[in-house]
Amino acid sequence: MSTARLRARVPSAVALGRAYLPRHRLAFHKIGRDGSAKCDIVSDDHAVGVHGVVFVIDLAERGMLDEAEGLGRGYSVQQVSVHASSGEPLDAFAYVATAVDPLLRPYAWYLHHVLAGAIEHALPHDYVAMIRDTVACDDPDRERHARELSIYVDRINNR
Repeated sequence: MSTARLRARVPSAVALGRAYLPRHRLAFHKIGRDGSAKCDIVSDDHAVGVHGVVFVIDLAERGMLDEAEGLGRGYSVQQVSVHASSGEPLDAFAYVATAVDPLLRPYAWYLHHVLAGAIEHALPHDYVAMIRDTVACDDPDRERHARELSIYVDRINNR
């Protein structure tokens, strides 16, 4: 959800606005290439729903995003119908995990990306708190940790 993170992957990304996906829940259980947990949306008729952000990207950059997200290597693409913050239905696509492990935890830097996006886009306070309360673990690769979080420093320095 972090605009800085998405733009680091696909520079054309522009946030269209907040959206809500009913009958789904957010889970940190997708097996990442680095061995940690990544986000997933799970269909669940009893779930309150998932809050997020819809972005528009240049179609020419879609392949870059698919590669960065791991399409075909742990994620598939699913068409979803979300409710825009205006209440209007909106068709979008989402990456859905195909390889999961409920025992995995996200790295702290990854959770920071998700939390930063939730705060940046003013998602509901209780939803932000739920993300903040997610148990994360330290990445043993300290260089990757620093590299991942450097996009926020770069963003501050370029203002």
